[in-house]
Amino acid sequence: MIYLTLFITFFKIGAFTFGGGYAMLPLIQNEVLNHGWTTMEELVNFLAISESTPGPFAINISTYIGMRSAGVLGAICATSGVVAPSFIVILILARCYKAFSNHWAVKGALFGLRPAACALVLSSVLSVFITVFSPFWQESFKISPLLLASLGIFALSTVGCIKKVHPILVIVLSAVIGIILGMAGLITI
Repeated sequence: MIYLTLFITFFKIGAFTFGGGYAMLPLIQNEVLNHGWTTMEELVNFLAISESTPGPFAINISTYIGMRSAGVLGAICATSGVVAPSFIVILILARCYKAFSNHWAVKGALFGLRPAACALVLSSVLSVFITVFSPFWQESFKISPLLLASLGIFALSTVGCIKKVHPILVIVLSAVIGIILGMAGLITI
């Protein structure tokens, strides 16, 4: 039964998300946490792993959650579920887009979807930011080496993204900084 639930849940996520993998985050977070398949902390770790491994983000995160929830078959069901709607829609749109791309309703729908997708991505960013930095706020916001290191990595990564540094370099450098801080004994999670 969990296999069907994984497939249907990720099919729904794939079907009702516009704007790419990051726009899926609020729906993934809601569904995965409501089903009890993972905790918020594990989800943040899955996000980091999904972002830093090859392949599309949505496929990576669904595979990890499916694997965590129900093993290899769960991973297959979740991944198939998240991919199926896009596959079906792309087949249909490829046949119809050229004929309808200049229609006022299509232009209007696309105009309306763009800011909504941006808001969904921003919502996800804020949710992950709060989860990552909430341990510091729960401790009466003490300035600690771990807080400074986290904020430093966050700032360097943000500057790297703004300056158009290649995302792989940002990920690798952030991981290297984390490893160095761990070796120095500054990180005890």
